[in-house]
Order: sequence, then structure tokens, then C-alpha cells
Amino acid sequence: MLMFRFFFRKLNYLTGLLKTKKHPKHENSGKTEGTDDLKFHRSLNRNLALIKSTLGESSDLILREFSFGSEPRINAVLIFIDGLVDKTLINESILQPLLYDTRLVGVDKEFSISGMKAITRRMLAAGEVELTDKPDEAIAHILAGDSLLMADTNSQALIINSRGWKTRSIEDPETESVVRGPREGFTETLLTNTAMMRRKLKEPGLRIESFIIGKRTRTDVALVYLQEIVKPGLVEEIRQRLRRIDTDAILESGYIEEYIEDHPFSPFATIANSEKPDAVAAKILEGRAAILIDGTPFVLTVPMLFIESFQSAEDYYSRPYYASLVRILRFLSFFISIMAPAVYVALTTFHQELLPTPLLITMAAAHEGVPFPSVVEATGMIIIFEILREAGIRLPRPVGQAISIVGALVIGEAAVSAGLVGAPMVIVVALMAISSFVIPAQIDAGTIMRLVLTVLAGFLGALGISIGLLFFLIHLCSLSSFGYPYLSPLAPFSPSGLKDVFVRVPFWAMLKRPYGLSRYNGLRQKPGLMPSKPSNKK
Repeated sequence: MLMFRFFFRKLNYLTGLLKTKKHPKHENSGKTEGTDDLKFHRSLNRNLALIKSTLGESSDLILREFSFGSEPRINAVLIFIDGLVDKTLINESILQPLLYDTRLVGVDKEFSISGMKAITRRMLAAGEVELTDKPDEAIAHILAGDSLLMADTNSQALIINSRGWKTRSIEDPETESVVRGPREGFTETLLTNTAMMRRKLKEPGLRIESFIIGKRTRTDVALVYLQEIVKPGLVEEIRQRLRRIDTDAILESGYIEEYIEDHPFSPFATIANSEKPDAVAAKILEGRAAILIDGTPFVLTVPMLFIESFQSAEDYYSRPYYASLVRILRFLSFFISIMAPAVYVALTTFHQELLPTPLLITMAAAHEGVPFPSVVEATGMIIIFEILREAGIRLPRPVGQAISIVGALVIGEAAVSAGLVGAPMVIVVALMAISSFVIPAQIDAGTIMRLVLTVLAGFLGALGISIGLLFFLIHLCSLSSFGYPYLSPLAPFSPSGLKDVFVRVPFWAMLKRPYGLSRYNGLRQKPGLMPSKPSNKK
């Protein structure tokens, strides 16, 4: 019986796919249902009825009816959504000129001939005005914050840019704080973010392409790149992946990320994100492209390399020697965070002979009376740590910090006192936790890696750790980001790319952009810029 139910479910699914292929939908059309093939009528009352039937009797939908022009006066209506528009612009730049400006005298005859074009040329003081005769396009602009002006005896309407909703001010990004460097971060407003990119890259070749994704949310998405540097194939690939998205809602950049990534089943992120305009600008200058989404301060950049997780914007604002030391510490912290519990389990379970005798005796005494094997002990502590970390993130900040600190101290001390966990295990997990905070970009993948390695170490010891590391290395080598090798410049190996991997050489030594990213891989600076002492010759 169950087999027949499964067969019929699969048959219904295939039938639905065939119907979809016979009647394909327009991708990202975003048209309002019921208005796809309609056009505005010359009757204002019929047009108003069409708008009301589509948008309904919403309390925030404003229909400002008025008359303008000399005798006979022309009936008109201005439609907008309260809260999405700039009321000052509507009153001073649209309604006031139409109602009180003396230049309207004698415009009626011209109005009957050229319609709304006369109003656009002679009356409105708005920056962006567009003519349309399609109700679906007009409604989409109304929902985006524009105003719609319709007049009687005219089948065309004016779309007037009047967007002016409340926005968050530019602030220091919390996820990428720096000691030295710009203190500005992206906001939730797309136009503000694109303006910040223009401020960073005052280059005529900077291109910003617009997309509207999401049938219900109609989210504005912008693709930003430098035409002279980025590879044309990369831009075209991004366009295709964005256009194929056909979904109801795009509420954050994470939605876009899951639809366009190369390897959806990999625990490693192949698309980078950032809140800092300077970091995004630096990646664009290397030949990458940025994807900005309205409603979120996180900007996506592609392609992404694995080494980007260990790089910080502050590395390029500090002197190269200290920046190189800090970067090496990041790599070391990453390996400690994923391997510390596994190594401890392997040593205490299979390879006690590798420990010095005094240390082995101390660890054995601390573990005496603990009823669980080391692998269960380590796995339980890792899970408890993840619970505490999640609780600290989700709770309000003052309460979350207290929960994280007090919870770790109380649970750790109580577990050791009760004999459920050995003291060395608490130290190992604490070291793992501190090290994992150094690389926030790899926290998700690092959690999965440390759990897998710990379980393998509990069953096979050092052999299990080696098998797990080999598996993850092979998986990393097989990954790509928009066709670009994920482990580059390590695999495939590129000697010139090592100048910004484990260490950061001085700027005057990094002559070329990363190999394979840019269109021509040309020089990004003039050779011979290494500073030197001034000569004493007169």
C-alpha cells in the first residue's frame, strides 16, 4: 500500500512538471494578477476602479483627487502609499504647481493634444518622471514608493519618483569591527548602498545593473562591477543565475545566496558577504562582482576564495608585519578550533604513549570517576557550548552576555564537581571556543568539522582524524565559486598569489591582481614604488 502511495505521488509530481513546461511562466515578471494585458482607459473613473480593485481598500493607500487647468477644468487623481513617499516633495513639487501655478493658463488645448507630456515639461518639479499606459507597471511603482498621476480624457499616467521612507543612518558595522579603518557600514536601503559604492569607486567604468526578484516582495537587487576589470563571462553567469530565480519572496541576501551558489550541499560557503563598503570595493577592484539587495546591509561578493575567511579589512590598514602575524594566528586558531577536541579524544583513548608520564598521570586522575568515555564527554561539551552560544546571540545583548559567561562558568564548574566531565576536557573546550571566535566566517563549517573529527577520533584515533581531514581537503579541492577554484591560489598553485595568503606583503610588492580573477590580470600599480631614503646628493 505504501509503495502504491509513493508511486502515485511521484506520478503527480511528474505531471505537474509537464504542465509547467507546456505553460511556462515569465521569469521575474512581477506583474499584478489580472492586469497583465490591460491598458489604461481614457475614463478616469474606470482607471480608478481598476486600481482600487487591485490594491483593495487599504488604509495607507492615498487617492488625492483634484482639478487643475483653466476652464474647463480637468479632473485628476494622485495615488501613493502613505509611509513610502516624501510628503514634502508631493506637496511642493507635484500638487502645488498643478493647483496654483499660473503657467497652467492655456495649457488645456495642449493637454488634449500631447497629454501628460505637457505637464512633464512645464509643470512638475520632480527629478524622475515616466509615462506609462500599463496598469501592472503603474501598480508596481506605487508599491515601490512612487506616485501615480492620472487625468481624465487621457489613457496615459505619470509615474513620479517620490520615494522617501524612513531609513537607518549609516553606522559602524557590528559584525566587522575594526580598530583602524572606516567606521561606516551598509544600511537596509539599496540607493544608500549604491551611493556608498560610488563614493568609494569614483570610476566611469563602475556599472550597476538592476533586477527585481520575488513575485510578492518585488525586491530590488543590484549587480555592481568594474567593466574594465571583471571578466565578461562572470557577469553573464551572475545575470543568468539571478534571472532564473522564480520565487515568492526575497527578504535577505541569504535567499539569493542559496539560489545562486555552485555547491548547495557543501557546508562551506562559496559566496562571501560583508557589511563594509571599503571591503566590497577592494574585492571589486580585484575583479569580483558585488550583489546588493534592498532590505539588508549584507552585500554578497563573488567569486569567493577559502582564504578570504582569514583576511580582514584591517590587515590592509596596518603595517604588513603585524598583519602577517595576526593572519598566521587566524590559521592557527582555525585548526585549534576544529581539532582540539578530536586530538584530546585520540590521545586519551588510543595514544596515551604519546603523552609525558606526569601529564598522563594528571589527566588520568582528573578523569577518574567520570562515567563516560572521552568521545561522549567531548561531544556533549561541544553541544552545550553551541547551545550557550546560540542563547547568547538570540537574547537581548545585556542578558545574552550574562547568560554566556555565567552559563559557561556555572555549568563547567558544576559538571566537574559532579564528576560528569573531567577538568582537562573543560580546558580543551574553552580553548576551542575562544579559537572559533577568531574566524567568524567559518563558524558554521567549523562546527560540523569538529563534530565529525571528534566522532572519528573516538572510533579510530589518529587514523580517524587523518581520514576526516583528507575527506575535507578533497572536498575543498573539488569546490568552485562561479567556476573559480575555491582553494586558489593554493590549488591550483600560483606563486604570485601567495603574497596575500599566509602573510600580507607590502602594497608596493603586490603588483598584479589575483591570478584569474580579472579580465586581463594587468598591473594594478606602477612597478618600483618601494620607498627609499632620500639621497644626500645636492
